[in-house]
Parts: sequence; structure tokens; C-alpha cells
Amino acid sequence: MDHKTIWNEAAAAAYDTPGTGMFDPALLTQTVDRLAELAEGGAALEFAIGTGRVAIPLRECGIAVSGIEIAAPMLAKLREKATEAEIPVVLGDMTEATVPGQFSLVFLVFNGISNVLTQAEQVACFRNAARHLSPGGRFLIELWVPDLRRLPPGQGATVFATEPGYIGLDTVDVLNQIVVSHHFRFGDGPQAELFRSPHRWVWPAELDLMAQLAGFDLESRHADWQGAPFTAESRSHISVYRLKG
Repeated sequence: MDHKTIWNEAAAAAYDTPGTGMFDPALLTQTVDRLAELAEGGAALEFAIGTGRVAIPLRECGIAVSGIEIAAPMLAKLREKATEAEIPVVLGDMTEATVPGQFSLVFLVFNGISNVLTQAEQVACFRNAARHLSPGGRFLIELWVPDLRRLPPGQGATVFATEPGYIGLDTVDVLNQIVVSHHFRFGDGPQAELFRSPHRWVWPAELDLMAQLAGFDLESRHADWQGAPFTAESRSHISVYRLKG
């Protein structure tokens, strides 16, 4: 499995959930407000821009936004909502694709860096962000914290969500830091629909070292978009790295 093929036409068509989940208006407002603050009036570049969940409202706030997207079906959904002139996007891999111009902010939200499945490629993602930034520019990453405390010794999977008609299950390769998320959706019949996606987990400290290798310093880390303190119990983080200038 790789994310270029996972995000096919069917997955792209089902991605947007207006008003709920990651499309919750309050969450989007907090996200966009923070990104606009960090951009400081300059242009922003989104890695893994997807269908424009964040890029479109950020542009509506007056920030010029460009993007990189690996999956053509996801970009096609974005194009139903914004033109190339409004939000320019390069179809390619965020570890190496280049976008014309220079930016004050590069951002990669909703666990996007975990879609990159090797450490070397994750470092390349940082280096590509650095190439696009003006001196002193920022790279923001939103990422989950590995929750290995939920994985008893000898057990290779954990259930991360249950609700009517849905079960979420993670299978864990501890040695290689790979998690495969399995999303089972079902109705009253005996059959279930399965969507799977692989991820490489990254500890915050490992992420910080990747940043140093690419010429960044950690500027801030919070537990959420509202700026809550990051603690040992935090299950995700918003980390902002500043390019040495």
C-alpha cells in the first residue's frame, strides 16, 4: 500500500465530511486563525493539500496559498472548489516536488507526515520545506503521538474507535514503527467495507532531530490548535519549526 494509490476516486469522493470530524467549523476556525498568524501576511504552502479542507478557508482569510498533492483524485476534488489561479497546486511527492515562489509558512496538517513511510523520506520532507521557505520562515506539523501504552506485550493490534456501524483497528509493527489503520464500516448485513492506510509513527524528539538536520529550530509545541500545553498525556501536537536565517 502507498498513499498515491490509496487515495483513489472512491476515497477522494468520500473524504469531505462538511460540518463534522476534521471539517468541524470550530476546529477549522482555530486551525486557520493559527496558520494565518504564523504566515504573518506572507504566502503559505501546504504539503498534502488534499481536497482543500484548510487551504480554501485560509485563502479566504487573505493568505496566498499554494500546494503539493500526490493523489490526482484528491486534487480533482479540490479543483471543483478552487481554480489553479486561486490555489496553484503541483501534482507530486511532497518530499521532492517544488513549487514556484518563496513562502513564509509551509504546513503539513492532520498527521500528513506519518503518510511518509521511511525515516529518510520524512527527513526529505523537512528539507523540502526548508527549500521553499524564506530565511526565518516556519514549518508547522500536526501529528499524533504514538500511544504504545495501549499495546500489551505480545499483542499486535489495538482498537482505537468503536461506534455504531464503525470499528477502527490499528495493527502495529513496533520494530519498523509502522501502523496500519483499518477502518471497518458496516450495516445490518454480514458484509463490511474496509479502508486501510499505512503510517510511520514519529516521536516528537525524533521529529525535532529531523528538523535540526534540515536547518530548523523548534519554536513552539502545543497539544492543540488553541495552544493548550503539551504534556506527557497529550495525544497529538502542533509543532512549529523556525528556519535558521
